[in-house]
Order: sequence, then C-alpha cells, then structure tokens
Amino acid sequence: MSTKSLTEAFEVKPKIEINNENVKDYEVFGDKGLLESIRIKIVQNLIEENIPDDELLEDYINDEIDNTLVGYDLNSLEREHIFNLIQNEIMGYGPITPLLNDNAITEIMVNAPDEIYVEIDGKIVKDETVSFINDKHIIRTIQRIVQPLGRTIDAANPMVDARLRDGSRLNAIIPPLSLKGPVLTIRKFNKKLENIDDLLRNGSLTVNMARFLEAAVMAKLNIVISGGTGTGKTTLLNILSGFLGDDERIITIEDAAELNLHQRHVISLETRLTNYEGEGEVTIRDLVRNSLRMRPDRIIVGEVRGKEAFDMMQAMNTGHEGSLTTLHANNPIDAINRLETMILMNEMEIPVSAVRGYIENAIDIVIQIDRLSDGKRKITSISELAGMEDGNILLKDIFTFKQTGVSGDGNAVGEFRMYKRKPLVYDKIVRKGLELKDMFN
Repeated sequence: MSTKSLTEAFEVKPKIEINNENVKDYEVFGDKGLLESIRIKIVQNLIEENIPDDELLEDYINDEIDNTLVGYDLNSLEREHIFNLIQNEIMGYGPITPLLNDNAITEIMVNAPDEIYVEIDGKIVKDETVSFINDKHIIRTIQRIVQPLGRTIDAANPMVDARLRDGSRLNAIIPPLSLKGPVLTIRKFNKKLENIDDLLRNGSLTVNMARFLEAAVMAKLNIVISGGTGTGKTTLLNILSGFLGDDERIITIEDAAELNLHQRHVISLETRLTNYEGEGEVTIRDLVRNSLRMRPDRIIVGEVRGKEAFDMMQAMNTGHEGSLTTLHANNPIDAINRLETMILMNEMEIPVSAVRGYIENAIDIVIQIDRLSDGKRKITSISELAGMEDGNILLKDIFTFKQTGVSGDGNAVGEFRMYKRKPLVYDKIVRKGLELKDMFN
C-alpha cells in the first residue's frame, strides 16, 4: 500500500487557503455536535487497536476517515481538521494537544474525561473546548506519552512522574490510588526565558530589590528561594543564575532539568528513577555528593526536599560560596524550619542547636516568592540570617511587600518596603568589590 496525502486520498483540493493551526475545531465546524460524533466514532476504535508503524500511519488514518465519513459531506478544511485530530490521538497528546500548543496556558489539569482545567495568568479556569471520551481514553493517552520516556503506568504502577521532551513536567495517577478515575497534570515548560527586566515590568519586585539580588549573586552569597507550589521558584532561580560569571564552573542538579543557563562552563546533572526492576535510582543527594568532587565554583540545586539538605549545608559551610537552591515553604521562618527538619532526617544524631548553627552559618539570605490573590507573583520578602537569639535563628527583613487590599478590577494592592538599616550581608557584598550606593544608610 503506497503512502498518499490526505488530499490525494479524497481527490479534493483545498477551497480556502488559510493557516488553520490557530483555528479551533469548533470554529471550523458550524456543527460542533457533528465534529464530536465523527471524532468519537474514530477514537473509540483507536482506544483498543494496535496502531501501525509510522510508514503506514498516513494510510491508516486515511482508511479510518474513509470508513467513518460515509454519509458526511465535509469540505477539505473540515477533512484536514479531522485528520489532525486523529493524528493527535495517535502521535500527539490526544485531545489536550491544542492546550499544550497554547502559549497562554501554563498548566493543564485533567480531572475527568469532561473536566479539564487550565491555568492562564495565574487563574484556574475550566476548558470547554476539549474532552476525552472516557477514563480508558485518558489512561491510553498517558501510556502513549510516558512510554517513549521510559516510564510505565498500570495497575501495578499507578503513579508516574516524567519530564516531556520540551521540559514540561507530567504527573499522572490512576486507580486504585485515584478513586474517581485517572488524573493527569502537566506543568508546561516556559519556552520564553524571563529575565530581571520582565519581573520589573510585571511589578514582581522593585529596582532596588533587583540591584540587591544581582549584587548578592555576584558576591557569592548563599541563597535559598522559598515559595509554595506554582509561585515561580524555578523561574526566579533561572533569572538569578543569569548573574553568574561566565568564567565560573557551574554545576546544576535537578529532578527534571528546567534550568537554562547561558554561561560557557555549565555541567547539568539530573536524577534517575528506578528501572523496571526497581534498581538504578540516582537521587539529588547522590548528585550533590558527587558534585563536590567535580571542582565546582557554584552548585545550584533545583529544589532541596530531603536528606540532601545536610550535604547542601555542608557544601555551603566548606568553601562552596554562592550556592543557590529552592524549597517549598510558605514564609522564610517556615523555610528555615523545613531545612532543620530535613537535616534531622539524616541517620546521624545531631543536636538541634548544632543544626541551627549549621544553617545560620551556611545561608546568607532567603527570598520569599508568593502568588497573590490576583494570580500574580511577587517577591514578598528578602531576609537575611542575622545570628541566633535564645537558641533560634534570627531573620531580619531587608525588603518586604505587604498586600493591603484588592482593587475594583480584582488586582492585589500593596506596597514594597525597603529597610534602611544596613544589612549584615552588605559588608560581604562590599568586600567583593560591589557597591550599592545610596541604598542603605
């Protein structure tokens, strides 16, 4: 069977020259019900069938269209859309393919076949343009996505984390763990790299805060970025990494590679999950320990959330200045408490007082980033670790943002504040030959 194009298969020529990549299916088809009926007829078969090899795929799709469209009078543009729908089902990401291609969408959440939510501009809304046929359709789509990535999902392995080829993060969970059916979540990778100017334009920080953070990174202060889920911790880490010197040997360590550094001397390390036999796992902790033998000038850990916190603090305390990392916490105090807990997870018996001293000596500043009620992200505080008081680590704010209300159009209202006292880290910055003139008294 020879491969032929869709146009050849139906012996039609496009009546309209149009770039239909951005045209939604329901806009092409006057009758959305017709589109759905055709789509369901074809996809129902695909859920159970073995799909042929790539070289026979086009013929296979054409045959499915021929068999299904008997009795329908569709123009060439409509036929092309049907072809694309089937191709997405087989080779793409099924019904959610157009959502993945929409740059305005930052997260996709499939809760049920007809319950698909997306995040746009920090707000979660229900999408009414796409749907799955049934739970089996969702599971088949997940399996097709993760299989080329070396992952599997089934009743024996009902949960999977994976990184898509474009850097997006995928999480899926199916019965018996998910009681109401399969759930799929994709956090899309931001292909457009932000920089500090973007944060300034968005009102995420002030000019003085930007100047201070640039100086802090260049002066090799050890920095922790704290925030909740989806607040932009990794984005901020990427932006701050842009201030690193081009002559430095930088080692990045991540579960899923998202950092995109442009310096010449960057070594990127990524963890590895267990194989099908439950062997071969390489953790963040393994990579942190190994990185210390690689003569790093900087160590950047995408997120610290376990026993590796001890090794990270050890590195910071033993001459590896300028390390950067993120962790999940709701405020700077919570961030310090979480670090303390993670260090105490180690098998060694370490007194709490020693752990706190260890943290205070290792970390210079904590940056808190939050998502406000309007969905916008702001750096709500930049704080320094300023010694110990009554056995506890003392945190002092350098910059803060306080929300005071909500405007009539739903935007969060508040103000930034800079504390004029000279922070302790200021001397470290000056000793590196950097100046922050007229910023502090």
